[in-house]
Order: sequence, then C-alpha cells, then structure tokens
Amino acid sequence: MSSDPITGVFNDAYIAEVFESYRRDPSSVDASWRQYFRFAESIGGGAASPPRSFAAADDDATIDPSVLRKVAGAAGLVASIRQYGHLAVKLDPLGSPPDGAAELHPEFHGISEADLLDVPAAALGTPGATAADSVARLRLIYSSRLALEVGHLEEEIEREWFRRVMEQGELRVAMTADEKHAMMQRLTEVDGLERFIARAWVNVKRFSIEGTDALVPMLDAVIDEASKLGAREVVIGMAHRGRINVLAHIMDKPYARIFNEFDGKHAGHASSDTGDVKYHLGAVTGRQFPDGRSVGVSLVPNPSHLEVVNPLLMGVARARIAQLGGEESSVLSIAIHGDAAFPGEGIVAETLNMSKLPGYRVGGTLHLIVNNQVGFTTNPKDSRSTYYASDLAKGFEIPIVHVNADDAETCVAAVRLAIMYREAFGKDFLIDLVGYRRWGHNEGDEPTYTQPALYAKVRQHQTARQVWASRLVTNGVLTADAVETMDKELQDRFDGILADSRRDVGLEQPEYEPLRPTPTSMPAVATAVGAESLVTLNERLLTWPSDFTPHPRLAKQLERRREAMGEAGGIDWGHAEALAFASLVTEGVDVRLTGQDSERGTFTHRHAVLNDVNTGRKYTPLQHIPGATGRLEIYNSPLNEMGVLGFEYGYATASPDALVLWEAQFGDFANMAQPIIDQFITADRAKWGQDSGVTLLLPHGYEGQGPEHSSARLERFLQLCAEGNLRVAYPSTSAQYFHVLRRQAKLPIKRPLVLMQPKSMLRLSAAASHLDELVTGRFHPVLDDPQVANRAEVTRLVFCTGKLYYELVGREHPAHLAVVRVEQLYPWPHEDVSRVVDQYPNIAEIVWAQEEPKNMGAWSYVAPRLRASAGNALIIRYIGRPERSSPAEGYASTHAGEQARIVGDVHAEPILPRRVAVR
Repeated sequence: MSSDPITGVFNDAYIAEVFESYRRDPSSVDASWRQYFRFAESIGGGAASPPRSFAAADDDATIDPSVLRKVAGAAGLVASIRQYGHLAVKLDPLGSPPDGAAELHPEFHGISEADLLDVPAAALGTPGATAADSVARLRLIYSSRLALEVGHLEEEIEREWFRRVMEQGELRVAMTADEKHAMMQRLTEVDGLERFIARAWVNVKRFSIEGTDALVPMLDAVIDEASKLGAREVVIGMAHRGRINVLAHIMDKPYARIFNEFDGKHAGHASSDTGDVKYHLGAVTGRQFPDGRSVGVSLVPNPSHLEVVNPLLMGVARARIAQLGGEESSVLSIAIHGDAAFPGEGIVAETLNMSKLPGYRVGGTLHLIVNNQVGFTTNPKDSRSTYYASDLAKGFEIPIVHVNADDAETCVAAVRLAIMYREAFGKDFLIDLVGYRRWGHNEGDEPTYTQPALYAKVRQHQTARQVWASRLVTNGVLTADAVETMDKELQDRFDGILADSRRDVGLEQPEYEPLRPTPTSMPAVATAVGAESLVTLNERLLTWPSDFTPHPRLAKQLERRREAMGEAGGIDWGHAEALAFASLVTEGVDVRLTGQDSERGTFTHRHAVLNDVNTGRKYTPLQHIPGATGRLEIYNSPLNEMGVLGFEYGYATASPDALVLWEAQFGDFANMAQPIIDQFITADRAKWGQDSGVTLLLPHGYEGQGPEHSSARLERFLQLCAEGNLRVAYPSTSAQYFHVLRRQAKLPIKRPLVLMQPKSMLRLSAAASHLDELVTGRFHPVLDDPQVANRAEVTRLVFCTGKLYYELVGREHPAHLAVVRVEQLYPWPHEDVSRVVDQYPNIAEIVWAQEEPKNMGAWSYVAPRLRASAGNALIIRYIGRPERSSPAEGYASTHAGEQARIVGDVHAEPILPRRVAVR
C-alpha cells in the first residue's frame, strides 16, 4: 500500500497510515510520498505527527491541500522524467517522432505546467527557484539528446551515481571548437571512404557503415578515454557491418591494402589458399597520444555468424588481463552488435550472463548496438518482442544509453559516460546507436522491395557528414568552402592511392607473414616427469590447511592416491590429470580448465576444488604448490556450451603458451557449440592465419545411457580434419592421458586438441597406470596388444579405440586375435599402424571395430587410411553397429545385446584365406 504514488489517493486516513510507515522507514514508501512528507515537515507539519492536510478549521497552521497536491505531483513528475525521459528523446535520424509517455506530462500527476511555478524547488531537493525550473532542467538532461535507462539497476548506489553525474554537470557533452573540427575531418574520412569504394567498385559488397558513421569517432573517443584511465589494450569484436571502415580508421589498415583486396589481390597470410573475405578479417595496431600515452588495439576476426564473436572477445580480454598483471582496467573489451542480432541470437544472452561471473569477468565490456532499424529485410516488429533492440541487457542490470547517430556530439558524450561508469563499477555498459542503413543489406541488394517507405526517407536524408557540416557552418565553426575542400582533398588522395596500387607503385609489405602449412606429424617432446617430482607433487595435492575440513568420504578417496604412487599402481584418470596439471604449473605453464561441474567433475572423478563441510569454503590444492610459477584456474561454467567454448577459444588464441581446456558435461553437448568448432577452431588458420591450442574434453562411450549421453560425435571432428588443423585422440589409459596433456602444452606449433574422454574407464582398474609409465613413458599414437603371446598365431588383427578395447579383451583372449588401440586418429599415425601390421605375419584379415553406428564414429575416416597403412593387400572388415539415424539405443537391454554382439563378432574365427607372408 505505502509503495503507491501519492497521486493515487488523497485522504487523511490514508495519509496517516502512510506517514507511520514513513516514520519507521522512509525508504518503504514511494518517492513522491517522501517528497511530500519532507515538504510538509519543512513548513510546519512536524515530524512527530502526520501532515495536516485537512486539519480543524480553527487551526491557523493548516497546510493548503492544493499546495501539497502540487508538491506531490511535481515530485512524481520529476521521478518520471528520470525514469521515463528516454521515451521522449528524438532518436531516429530519419525523423520518426518519439512515442513519449503519459507519465512525462504534469497532467498525469494531477497538476498543470502552471502549478509547477507554485512549488519551491527546495521541496523537491533540486536546484532552481521553482519546480518549473527543475523540470525544465531535467527535461533537458533526460529527454532531449541522451536517452538514459538506469531504473532497472538493482543497486541504489549506481542509480544515485547516474543522477549525480547527469544532474551535477560531471558529464561533458559540449565539444570545443577544435574537437568539432576534428569530428568534421573524421566524418569526412568515414563517409569519403564509403563513397570512393562505391564509385570505384560499383555494387561490390562492403557492408557500408553509412547511416551509423558516428561509430568510428565513438571508437576514437573510447580508446582515448579508456587510455586516460589506465587501459593498456583495447580489444574489439564486431560483425561485418562497417568493418572495412573500422579496419581503415581504427585499426590503421592502409587504404592501399583495402583497395588491393577490392581488386582481388590478397597478401599471403594463411596456411592454405583458402583465406577469407575482406569484411571478416582482424587486425592489430597501436595508438600513441600527444601526452605520451600509448594503447594497443586489436580487432578479433569474425565470420558471418555475427554475434558469435562476443564470448571470444571476452576470452581474449581475460587472457590479456592476466598477462598484464591481473588489473581488469588494463584491458577494455568492446562488443559491436547489430540491432536484429542482439535480441535474436542466443549467444548474446550467454555472453552477458558471463559478465559478472568470477571465472569470466573482464571488468566491464562496452556494448555498442549499430542500430539500422532493420535486419536484412525484416522490420523490428517482426524480429523482436521488445520495445528497444537493447532491452535484453536490462535483465543483466546493464545501464543503457540510446543516442541519435546523426548527433555526433552526444554520441561521444555517451562514450564518456560509459567509461566513467566502468571505472566506477567495473561492469558492462550499453550504447544503442540509433541510425539507419543507407543501402540494402549489401550494396548489391535493393532495399525498396521490402522497405519502400523507409528508403524513401533514407534517399532524401543528408549523410552524417552533411548533417554535422551544416551544424558547424550554421554556428560559424567552419565555412562551406572549407568543408568542400576537405572532402575534395580526400577523394583526390584516394584516387592517387588507387592509381599507384594498380601500377604496383610503392606497395606496402603483406599484412601478414605467410605461414607454413601445419605439419601432419608432430615433433617429439619430452613429457615424462621424474618420480621424485611426481611423488612430491602428489603430497602437495593431498595437503590442505589445518582449519580446512574436506568431506570425510572424499578425504578417504583422495588418500588412495597416495597408495597409487607405490608399486601396486592404480593411478586413475583424475589422479593422472592432477599430476599433469601440477607438473605443468611447476614448469611455468598456465593451466585453465572450465566446464559444467568441472571443479568436481561430472562423474565425480576430479575433485580439483575441495569444499569445507563446515563452512563451504573452497580450497584448490593445485593453486598452492610451492615454487609453481604457472597460474592455474578451474571454474564451474554456466550452463551453456557455445558461449563458454567461445570464451576459452578466445583465451587460448591470446595466451598460446597456456594449456586451455573446455570440458563438456557429456560429449554430445558439443553440438550446442558447433559454430565455434566449425567457424573458429577448425578453420582459423586457413582463414586468418590464427592458431590456438584449446583442448576439448568430450566424454564418449556406449554404456547404455541413451542417444544423448553416449556419443561425442567423433565423426564430425574427423570429417573436419585437413591441412593439419586439429589433433584428435582417444587415450585408453590414464598414463596416455597424462602424456597427451603435457604434449599439448609443450608442442611448439599450437593447434586444437579434441580428446574423447572416458566415463566408466575413469575408475577402471585396467585403464589405471603405474608411476613408471608417467616417469619413463610418452604418448603412443598406437598401442599394440600386450596380451598376445605368439604373433604368428594371430589371424585376425583388430583395430579399435578407447573403452571398446577393454570389452574385447575382458573375457578370454583367443589366440587367433590381437586387439590394437589407435590412440591418435588425426593426424593419422600411418607409420605406427604399418609397423604393427608388419608384426603379424599370418593375419587373414584386418577388422575395424567400433561401438558407434557404421555411418558415425571413426569408420568412414579410418577405412581408406587403414587400408593404405596395411599395404592394400588385406581385406578390411567393419564390425560395429549398423547404419542408424540415432547414435545409440535408449533401452539398456537393447544396448547390452548390441555390445555383446559386437564382442562376439570380433572374437569369431576369420573365414578368409590367410595372407602369404613376404619377408
């Protein structure tokens, strides 16, 4: 009741009741009531009794009820302007009037404009003589040029900060004459480049920035302002709209290179002849300021999946923050969005959700929506269910400012406000740059087919450069001749650069050094670790503070890791992983692991992060190893895949010497991250000459858990393998896992590693290892059958991967059978496989056995390679599930029957004639 505004009811009983609430806790009543009671007290009502709006007739101190109503109405109007003023701002450069809101008019609050003259401004707690002065000033602040939305912020301290900054003049909006002149020059460059490209290459795609030209000077301003507050690097992620202009004017990409690309000349920068289109490319540059400041600026490459770059951007920023000492303000990330994509693509919400999480925060990302008011050919009413394109951000308590893209001065002021807020609170901020798109979705598209009325306005509307020039000429800052000269000189310069480039005069060096193709074989690296070191590390991993109490059952389980280091062995999967991580951080290698439930492990096998049973305090032994110089991070991720894997991929590209791992809860959950895998992880080197060593841990294996918890879709990764772009492995022992992790961290050429990970094998004694396998071993791409007593008796040579091996050899091992594990699938270990085949002189046939259906798993990939490695003289048979549309059975009994059939078929005697041995 007491939260209702004062304009809702007005009678003595109600006032008395609300006044009691106010006396107990002023914050419990609506702001309009607080203003009312403060005013009443100031003119004689007294704090000890309710205001006497309808006091006895003989009471000379009676307060005029009409005055109180005016105060209450004025207070309500002031609050509404602060809350809803953005709805009255003229944001559309094309002239569509704002919708406004009834709450912004005094009549809504039971008063008139004239009544505001009767209310002292002091009663409202605002400067000025009367409420009319206060309201006029607030309308100028909140309803004229800069549309601010902060009412959704939960923290009162943040809302108060905005009121102070906006109302006390702390935000500078007006530009100096020099700044206005510089803005004219910049807008001339932005607009001029687009017009020149349109003239030189008619109807060629460039995804023009025209209509939101202010984006470039806004980026100029944000780099400058962030640098003043200590930023050493700025990282930008964006889609293709306006990217060429940003490359030229923010990333300092020479005009000659851009023109060469439009002419079809490309600098060799990739490991293949694939490359990418000009409006997907990234770049790195630096800026020097006259006062000696410098800042690095990078633009992350991005394919046509628009918003998919967002988590990558954050991952890059997080890695650079760590490398620069951990101060979040040292790196600013800027995410540039589209107005249709921001509410439409789920990756946006996934990324916003990570913004305040301990494992992912980067001290606040600046979001800029390049708002064309149309998505390709789709109108806003058909593409989103929200009023603003930015409304999604409200759910994550991100402040929002909307600006008219033709108002360059206010656009820059919005940037200043964003940087001030980030400095104060270390949180995200969003600017909605409301403009238009001068051409169609691309320059060969005809927009009047679908938006005739909109484009009738666009055709008649001045460019942003012309709008700004008119303003400066009108105000006497520049003459019309000076504006014209500025543009003509630029166009003449472009003509000269193009002419020189076409004559090959003074061409600059290629933007990238050509990269050698990734080798399909990997150099040998030492992965073994001394026994004494491993025992010492193991002891540290089993040590925690005296005041820390782990779960007693867990403590007992972990104690077995001490015994496993002895002669009996038994180093299981989680144990071997912990030793691999511990050894790497002591060698100075950073390790970062995230995923759903990764601290404990989905299958309760890892327990890298312990929880005190009494206090809930967390303790990570891997972070407390004496002498370790590498950082270790391990976090439970939010419940998404594409955003988190994108983040880790971005982190890995910016921190190439770190071992960065993402773990899927189940392997097929990687389905949800497919754009990251297809567009970045597998193709980045071919498209952009970019490398990463990100490692994917994908639990895989058929154990009767149904279609969605069995297969990590191994076939998809193998289908993507080419040009040495990936490493795909399926280790079958904990020692193999130990060595492949250390190899991945130490290999000089970084490429992603995809690991099929076990579930039941995590605790399988046969898959556990002895200490000496970690001390003297290495990763073996192929493991021969250790149970074969006489190779000459073997007539069937079976190749398989992972868990299936233990099922095939778990029962009686027939003398005619040898089961060989292929631990590394890509690059294909041709020589290792050939060497194994040559060890068996009397084999009649070779079998590839797998759990997956024939149209899935490794079979299609393996068949031609296995045939070549075996010398093409042997029959290659397939044993496994038949072709199916679903990866696995949903019924446990059917699953068990299929597994038994596969094992039985493998164990059967071959019926084909034996190969004649040639020695």
